[in-house]
Amino acid sequence: MRLPRLALPGLPQHIVICGINGQAIFCTDHDHQIFLVYLEAAIAKYQCELHAYTLMPNHIHLLITPSCSNGVGKLVQLVARQYVQYFNQRYQRTGTLWEGRYKSALVDSDTFAINVYRYIERNALRNNLVKHPSEYPWSSYHHNAMNLFDRLIKPCDAYMALGETAELRAD
Repeated sequence: MRLPRLALPGLPQHIVICGINGQAIFCTDHDHQIFLVYLEAAIAKYQCELHAYTLMPNHIHLLITPSCSNGVGKLVQLVARQYVQYFNQRYQRTGTLWEGRYKSALVDSDTFAINVYRYIERNALRNNLVKHPSEYPWSSYHHNAMNLFDRLIKPCDAYMALGETAELRAD
């Protein structure tokens, strides 16, 4: 029996979506771009705010604040379904791409929110894919730390409180 998820409007959530058996879910730059297109549409449809993300080769991290209690669940369901259809058609495969249900954790304090930002945006560094987070193209690091505009991102208040400029907020 599945336990219901605790989802509170206005409270950020750290979402992790994993590829089945640790398999790749992104094979090309185009795959990443398609996922972001689907994510952008779902953000608008379900009125969520995306604060941080990274699209790793075999999993995804998102920091999202929903405006309604079922916003994140509906968003993940839509994006995951659309992306699986795309991926299966592109790579001539069938079946699921995801390892069970997505994982979620409520982010209930400003300090925790900042730690989640860092965790998400340094994921490629921790996984030895790059020597610095700025080298990884599929992350919100460029928007949040380098002030390179990403229309998907709306920083949360806790992040903006770190400083008046991207330079002051970086690391």
